[in-house]
Amino acid sequence: MRSNLSIQAILWDVGGVLERTEDPTPRQNLVSRLGIDPVDLTRLLFGHSDNFRVQRGEITMEEHWENVSAQLDMAVEEIPAMLDEFFGGDRLDLDLVDYIRDLKHNYCTVILSNYMTNLRQRITEEWQIDDAFHHLIISSEVGLMKPEPEIYCLALETIGFEPEETVFVDDFIQNVEGARQVGIHGILFTHPEHVKTELNELIKN
Repeated sequence: MRSNLSIQAILWDVGGVLERTEDPTPRQNLVSRLGIDPVDLTRLLFGHSDNFRVQRGEITMEEHWENVSAQLDMAVEEIPAMLDEFFGGDRLDLDLVDYIRDLKHNYCTVILSNYMTNLRQRITEEWQIDDAFHHLIISSEVGLMKPEPEIYCLALETIGFEPEETVFVDDFIQNVEGARQVGIHGILFTHPEHVKTELNELIKN
């Protein structure tokens, strides 16, 4: 039952929020061995250098990894092992997922993520956490990216709630500000307990 502009929906980012780098050692070892700046490698892997075409769904993941392998002067067959090492210290926050799963009983819970086309498979098959969410909105599937206002408007259209009834959690301030620009409540992720405190305050009000 909807009440008068109370919080009805909570949108969650994935990378840096639900899945975070808890142990930087594997990534540090990789960049040291490759002799590349860690920021440069991160930007290359996530597609910064070509306007995020892979995260916009404009090229396939296979095409993206071929481009990456060429940039790194590495055989494309070596890419999977390199990625395993790059993400070796990343962990899915199962406690936070359980918290969201509980929220789902009373609120519309949604993934809103800039991500490649493998995210849906990761959520449904690898992590098996799709039961915690009503909707999955993924940049590579919809051709829009945060912090563009269009992706937030698409999310609102998908869930059927007003901006004032919606909260968005992300670890990048520009994405939080993008949500706020269209009237959505924004929470900058710094720590799970901090997010729960802020979110509980919004829900209580």
